[in-house]
Amino acid sequence: MLSISNLSLQYGSKHIFREASAQVYDSDRIGLAGVNGTGKSTLLKIMCGELETDPGIVTRASWFTVAYLPQEITIELGARSLFDEAESAFDEALAHQKEFDEIGRKLADLKEGHPDLEALLDRQGELQHLLEGHDIFRIRPEIERILFGLGFSKDDLVRPVSDFSGGWIMRLLLAKLLLKKPSLLLLDEPTNHLDLDSLTWMEDFLLQYQGAMVIISHDRSFLDRVTTKTWELSLGRLTTYKGNYSHYLVEKEQRMELERAAYDNQQAMIKQTERFITRFRAKSTKAKQVQSRAKQLEKLERIELSETERTIHFSFPPAAASGRDVLQLQDVNKDFDGKRVFNNVSFDLQRGDKLAVVGVNGAGKTTLLKIMAGIEPATGKIRQGHNVILTYFGQHQAQELSAELTVLDTVYHAAQDMTITQVRSLLGAFLFTGDEVEKKVQVLSGGEKSRVALAKMLIKPANLMLLDEPTNHLDITSQEVLQEAMQQYEGTIIVVSHNRYFVNSFVNKVLEIRDGKATMYLGNIDDYLASRQQAEEVEPLRQNSSADKTKPAEADNRDRKAQRKERAEKRKKLSGRLKPLRKKSAAAEKEIASLEKRKEELETLMADPELYADQQRWADVSKEYNGVKRHLERQYEQWEKAQEQIEDLEQGTA
Repeated sequence: MLSISNLSLQYGSKHIFREASAQVYDSDRIGLAGVNGTGKSTLLKIMCGELETDPGIVTRASWFTVAYLPQEITIELGARSLFDEAESAFDEALAHQKEFDEIGRKLADLKEGHPDLEALLDRQGELQHLLEGHDIFRIRPEIERILFGLGFSKDDLVRPVSDFSGGWIMRLLLAKLLLKKPSLLLLDEPTNHLDLDSLTWMEDFLLQYQGAMVIISHDRSFLDRVTTKTWELSLGRLTTYKGNYSHYLVEKEQRMELERAAYDNQQAMIKQTERFITRFRAKSTKAKQVQSRAKQLEKLERIELSETERTIHFSFPPAAASGRDVLQLQDVNKDFDGKRVFNNVSFDLQRGDKLAVVGVNGAGKTTLLKIMAGIEPATGKIRQGHNVILTYFGQHQAQELSAELTVLDTVYHAAQDMTITQVRSLLGAFLFTGDEVEKKVQVLSGGEKSRVALAKMLIKPANLMLLDEPTNHLDITSQEVLQEAMQQYEGTIIVVSHNRYFVNSFVNKVLEIRDGKATMYLGNIDDYLASRQQAEEVEPLRQNSSADKTKPAEADNRDRKAQRKERAEKRKKLSGRLKPLRKKSAAAEKEIASLEKRKEELETLMADPELYADQQRWADVSKEYNGVKRHLERQYEQWEKAQEQIEDLEQGTA
């Protein structure tokens, strides 16, 4: 277990942490939420010991080990091969095994009564204890399982680490952390460099992981699937919520409503008290009452509203409509150094189509986008339709920005018919606020430059947009601003993104690049994944069917009848187990609706300043309000428990 007690940190007048306290237990799966700049990464660094604090602030049990994956590469790796570097995660265990084997050889040569015998036996016992839980002979298969799961190939195992790009190095660092199996994993944006297949694999791996984890991620689908608890950092306070990110948003809104009601009530009380003090300050007969109320105000702990994300809306500048047929690819081929990347890619896009391009890293997604943008040559036919106005966003755009211009000037010069205020609002959506828009491009980080390049591209009128990983450096709020604009955009979009939640709401087609071939799927990412899963389930059945054509038709019919009967019995049994849970859930929902209605009535009553004039009435209303809140919380817990049990049964996990 790890414990944080009264952590406080302040830079100038800004409180990063204000007496923040929390505990991590050995099975916790925590998502760390908060707007940019609240100190999420700083908290992880403090928890792993990279940033020091006063003694006693962060404590952990002696057996509780912690491993941290930073958002950016901060270490230099040597010239070892990929496999050797991954194996270094077991350096300590391998060293213990080597010493253990050496002691075994020495003991075989010693005679009874030798002066070194007792010490060697003691050390052998210590090493045996240290090696418990380490299956040394399973190290290689485990390394390969995790490296292959994260997208590396068998040929990659012998390649030197220096051959790999930064994104692949981050995957290697993640692999080493997973191989170490610490008690607590601290992961800062672990999905940034993963493709859809690797991301799915890691989700499954983390769901089976035995230790605890705290994760910062801007991938909402990932957080929803992996986490069961949410920490929120806001105004220096650390607040714990039950449930994943989506549950957190619902509960946060409910808490915000209560907080706003309490804030409004307190403000009304403060104003009433201040009016009393102002009115009777000069009257000697009221002097004691005035002093008493003034002291009450001094001692009053003021309610401070939590940070709320500003509501920013962005819409793409209007562009002339394209023709019905926007883009056509016919038998497009691409080779690199004599190796075929993809072969005979053909598809058509019409006006309004929104296409997601997916595939493992190295499949050629970015290359295909560059070919469609006219940046990369290829063989085959590529034809744009009538009146197509194309814009393209890729990583190289960040390097092409003018270093001497400010953020504001860079985007404003690219805008048409937009005011400075409108451009500032757009930059706010891309995490540039206040004086940050006056920074020169040359002092920005790589991620900041990428956001400027994206804003610059999006502000230009176009009816065909090509986007390569547009959300990599955006927080969830910024993603939602862009996502909403994409949904309303009337033109055509082609996007490469591993962020399922982002693309799921607006794409209507998915193009998969796999083994050099392109396959088009209708629907969004969920539909595509369902089709993939169905195909993977059907393939073994098809193969079995082909291999067993001699099976009599009568036996087939008997098997199918038995299977139908078995499925019917399972459905009946499941229905019997679900019925009382659904009844319990419905009763809780009905009670919640009644309690929420009464709570709203009481909040309206408490917002009336006249209520404070009658102290007894105020006490009665407050008592009832607190009772309703407690009862409501219990009903929510009962409803959530029933829903979890229903979901477990329906998914076959209970």
